[in-house]
Amino acid sequence: MNNIQQIDQEAPIIQKTADLYKEFYGYLKLFPKQDQYLLGKRCEDYLLDFLEQIYEAVSAPKEKQCAILVLGSAKFEVLKFLLRSCRDLRMIDNKKYLSLESKIQDIGKQLGGWIRSLNLKTT
Repeated sequence: MNNIQQIDQEAPIIQKTADLYKEFYGYLKLFPKQDQYLLGKRCEDYLLDFLEQIYEAVSAPKEKQCAILVLGSAKFEVLKFLLRSCRDLRMIDNKKYLSLESKIQDIGKQLGGWIRSLNLKTT
């Protein structure tokens, strides 16, 4: 088993975030061309930045994980806002948004639980 597979198994949030990215990427192709390169690109960038921070947290020493995850959580909140904006501006329909939202809620629960567990260990 290589390092990436091991990390994915230890942190299911990574696989869930990768699944969210794949789904969003499929929808991005359906955006109007102008929106693909503006709001769509911003969503994609925040999603990839969040995924990168999760990888950093997994591989960081325990005492540094919480700080990294808090930064990741802030990016995740912006991502949620941007995706809602895509729906509000009718770049994606409600059905597609609800599918993304389901994954977002699951990732948010995992992220919050991870941060809480680290805070409990440090107090």
